[in-house]
This record gives sequence, C-alpha cells and structure tokens, in this order.
Amino acid sequence: MTDIAWIDLALASARPKALGALLRYFRNLDIAEEAFQEACLRAIRTWPEKGPPRDPTAWLIFVGRNSGIDAVRKRAKTQALPDEDVISDTEDAESDIVKRLDDSHYRDDILRLLFICCHPDLPATQQIALALRIVSGLSVPQIARAFLVSESAMEQRITRAKARVAKAGVPFETPSPEERAERLSIVSTMIYLIFNEGYSQADPRHEAAAFSDEAIRLARLMLHIFPSEPELMGLLALMLLQISRRPARFSAEDEIVLLEDQDRSLWNQPFINEALTLLDKALRHRRPGPYQLQAAIAAVHSRAKRAGDTDWVEIDLLYRALERLQPSPVITLNRAVVVSKLQGAQDALDLIDPLGEKLGGYFYYHGLRGGLLKQLGLTSQAREAFDRAIALAHSAAEAAHIRRQIDKMQEEATQPIAK
Repeated sequence: MTDIAWIDLALASARPKALGALLRYFRNLDIAEEAFQEACLRAIRTWPEKGPPRDPTAWLIFVGRNSGIDAVRKRAKTQALPDEDVISDTEDAESDIVKRLDDSHYRDDILRLLFICCHPDLPATQQIALALRIVSGLSVPQIARAFLVSESAMEQRITRAKARVAKAGVPFETPSPEERAERLSIVSTMIYLIFNEGYSQADPRHEAAAFSDEAIRLARLMLHIFPSEPELMGLLALMLLQISRRPARFSAEDEIVLLEDQDRSLWNQPFINEALTLLDKALRHRRPGPYQLQAAIAAVHSRAKRAGDTDWVEIDLLYRALERLQPSPVITLNRAVVVSKLQGAQDALDLIDPLGEKLGGYFYYHGLRGGLLKQLGLTSQAREAFDRAIALAHSAAEAAHIRRQIDKMQEEATQPIAK
C-alpha cells in the first residue's frame, strides 16, 4: 500500500473519533470540521517524510485543536500559535492525548457527533447528507451525485442542516445512561436510513450504492465502542444479511429479482456467517429489539437453501413479535406476505385492506395488493393497483418490475382455455 493510500485509510478511520473530540472542545461544528481538515492537510504533508505517528487519531486531535485555536485567535486578532515545526513535533503531547483518550468519554464524543447529524429537527434527507459529509467525509459533489441534485443544491442543504443544528443548541454534556440509550436508537435509525438509501439502487455504479457499505462501516464503529449493545449487533447483522443478497438482487439487465427467485449460490456466505454469529450473540442478551427481530427474519431466509425450504411459520411468529414490540402498518404489510404463503391470498388481502389510508402513498402497498388481487383472478382491480404502484415507483427498476406483472397478467388473460 502506498503512503498516500495508507494515509487516506488512516484519516478516514480516525475521522469520527477525532472530529467528535474537536467538536467537544470547540462546541462549534464548522470550527471543528475546519480544524480537522487542516490537521488532515498537515498529515498529508508531514507523515510521508517523518513517518506515521504512533496514534494517528491522537495526532489529528492535537494538531487539529491547535489549528482551531490558531484560527480563532487570528479572527480575534490576537497572538498566533508557534510555527509548523513546533506544532508538528507532538512526540510527548501524543502520549498525553492517548492517556486522556483512554480515560475520557470518547464514546460519547462519537455518539454526540452522530446524534447531531440525526437531530430530530432535520428531515431524513438532511440527516443522511449531513452524516455522510461530517462523519464519513464524503465530498459535496459525491453526495450531490448520489441524490441526483446539483452541487449547489446539496451545499445549501448541508448548510441549512448545520444552521438548524446550531440554532437548536445541542448540549455538549456527557449524556446520562437513559439519554445514551435514546441516542443509540436514533443513531441506529439514521445509519439504517443511509443503508437503505444505497441498498435500493439497482446500478452498483451509482454513487448512492456505496452508502450501504458506509452504513455497515458506521455500524461496526458503533459496535466497537458499545460492544455489549444487542440492538447494535442486530442492526449490523440485519444489514450484513441484506447486503449478502446484493449479487443476486438484480439481473444482468438491471431487473429486480424477487427473493424467492434469486440464485442463492450468489449470496455472500462470509457475510451471512458473520451475521448469524452476531445475531446469536445478541439474542443471548435476552433483550430483543426491532433490529434483532428483523435480523432473525432475514436469518430464516438465509438458512433456507431453496425458497421452498423457507420456514414461513417461524417467520410469521417473528413478525407477530415485531408487531407487538413496534406496531407499524409497514410491518403488518410485510407479515401479509407470510400470511399469503400460509393461508392464501384472500386472508393476506383482508389483512392489508385496512392499511390503505395510511399506506396509500407507499409503492410496496400497491405492488403487494396488485399481486394478491392477481392471484385471486381480480384482474381489473389488480391492474388498477399496479398502475398506482408504477406511479409511486422510486426507480426505473421498480416500475419495470410492476410492468412485467401487468404483461404476465395480460398474457395469461389471452391464453386459450384448454378443452
């Protein structure tokens, strides 16, 4: 690995911890981000010549803090800091920083940084954009391409998000255990939003497709600093099980391949094995949560070598438990698929019809409803539901999948009846 490649990897790995510490110190997101960027520039200039520091994160915090103080002093027209050579000579200071990092609440620094990005005042799109920019370090052009908007529009979106966070006055005190639990839940939701933003992409070359990998990296980071949290284990297991199917989810023509039709030999078995180990470890804590239950459902699918081997009874029990724990029309909609396998299309349709008012603008509701109506031979109603699904599709692949269902229905209707 070249010096530059190693430095890029080290900077990316250190970013959340170092930026979180700088944010705690300066209590200003813009100053902390500028200080970290300056520290990264100095690392690129000095590390190839002097060699890597013993602890890159501590080095970046120390240099970034001094750089930030220097910037603040210059703005105030006061005394500047020592020269670059003095600042970069951090041999003793690094050791001191490392000791204090080991003894400090650096976990709360990272949690606070992520929590700021998923502040409840921000819409989900702004939460994702801010997290990708601040925590992951993606450039504005990268994020803009992923969301299919102009760079200026994305810059404005991130600027507005920062301004709203600053106005909200996020507290910097160490959170209590209760607050930490609440924040972990919110951060987990934000990470899963990032994952789904990438997972929904049909084209692996699309910028947003990499979001799933970044979400998994963030989940690993959170699990590293909170290793005994079963819901973080469940979240990571869930994402690994879902991403394991990525090679089989779309055809060579970028058409959606349903789970039951996928070539399971293409699934990523190392991801599945890691996820199953994580899930088993999480369940031993006997504190089941929504992510653990969703991961358990995905695990049942992953253990079935063929679609016909799927244990739908087990999946139904898990969905019922999930409904009790976290009632949601979307969860009921997903359970309806299981009901259709166990009890038939009519029972599944009876289950989802009351959800029409809440899920009227949801693509998957109309897609499933159309499929159930088609099974029951109600072709005109099925066509109406399919048309509604196409209108709500989020991608060309989703729309094309529904159109194929309509085409199959029309072909079946024109076939001569056997005598």
